[in-house]
Amino acid sequence: MSFVGFKRPRIKNDGHLDFIRSLPCACCFSNIESQAAHIRTGSPFHGKRETGGSEKPTDIWVLPLCQRHHDQQHNMNEVEFWKLYGIDPFVLALSLYACTGDVMTADSVLARQAGR
Repeated sequence: MSFVGFKRPRIKNDGHLDFIRSLPCACCFSNIESQAAHIRTGSPFHGKRETGGSEKPTDIWVLPLCQRHHDQQHNMNEVEFWKLYGIDPFVLALSLYACTGDVMTADSVLARQAGR
């Protein structure tokens, strides 16, 4: 049996998306209506495959971004976007997923990624 071209089904997690939306923007730390921004770039090292077009990634691969930064993420090369803000989106997304529901830990994770 060959798994070439096999796509895993998208895992939806509305509770995690709501949690992400409750956090400040990962780029500017604004608390004004963060959006759940899916990471589309792939990273085989982190177990994240490339997604694009009309396909949304699994909800594990999501970060909180304000409207301005979410628009910027979609309007430029995504790898360059994350580099611009010094964010490893894969580690941050996995870290936030691991602490879903724990705002205090998530705030600490976001602060550490910013070097605070």
